[in-house]
Amino acid sequence: MSAAVHHRTATVDGLDVFYREAGDPQAPAVVLLHGFPTGSHMFRNLIPRLADEYHVIAPDMIGFGHSAAPSADDFDYGFDALTDVTVSLLDRLGVERFAVYVQDYGAPVAWRIATRSPHRVTAIVTQNGNAYTDGFVKDFWDGLFAYADHPTPDTEAVVREALSPGMIRWQYVNGVADPSLVSPDTWALDQAMLARPGNDAVQLALFRDYPSNVALYPRLQQYFRESRVPLLAVWGAGDEIFGPDGARAFRRDLPDAEIHLLDTGHFALETHLEEITDRMRGFLARVAA
Repeated sequence: MSAAVHHRTATVDGLDVFYREAGDPQAPAVVLLHGFPTGSHMFRNLIPRLADEYHVIAPDMIGFGHSAAPSADDFDYGFDALTDVTVSLLDRLGVERFAVYVQDYGAPVAWRIATRSPHRVTAIVTQNGNAYTDGFVKDFWDGLFAYADHPTPDTEAVVREALSPGMIRWQYVNGVADPSLVSPDTWALDQAMLARPGNDAVQLALFRDYPSNVALYPRLQQYFRESRVPLLAVWGAGDEIFGPDGARAFRRDLPDAEIHLLDTGHFALETHLEEITDRMRGFLARVAA
């Protein structure tokens, strides 16, 4: 189940958007949307495991990975804008309908696509990508919401810790039974990208916009109830950012959702790649059937 992975860049809305692509463009499409603070690199091992049967596309969002990262003065950083660029890329590639894999920030981008254009999303795989407030771990989120509500030097200082090398590493190893399974290349790459001049302002702008994602939840949950979109949750149960209640909550509006809690943390693909691959391939095959 191995396939060549292409590393490409397209100019979208005047911005360079990097994406990884594999598989037959005529095959059913699967779009992989990464979270903070990483990029499509988080899917580097999953892509070739899907590409024998699917057309797989994994973009880097603007401000992340190898995509353009204009200054916060030159681009209106928010989740609506990240979604607009993602949709424009998919349109450019001729990807009209697709299953989507979401993690962390990838979730609110996918939720916007699904609520704007429900016909485009054929199935959802969520890996620590929240759609309910149930999953927010209070100790992590209180500081971010305080900053979003009242951006001051004091509240900013708290959230800036999320950009520090120690916290980037923590996101990879928190809740992981054997941290030696996680390559330090992961957090080293993320930290290097975040350390680019001006990128701190980019990330702070997205932190301030995060409540817009929560405001979308009622509409999103209505979409779940009305569409009955097939959903698989493969969730790191030890995640201290999006806890396992976030996975269980999907059954409130999607009673047939498949929920699997894994003995790992926020970046579950680093430790449970094979299990996630197997469950995802089985799920997508069932959806197609």
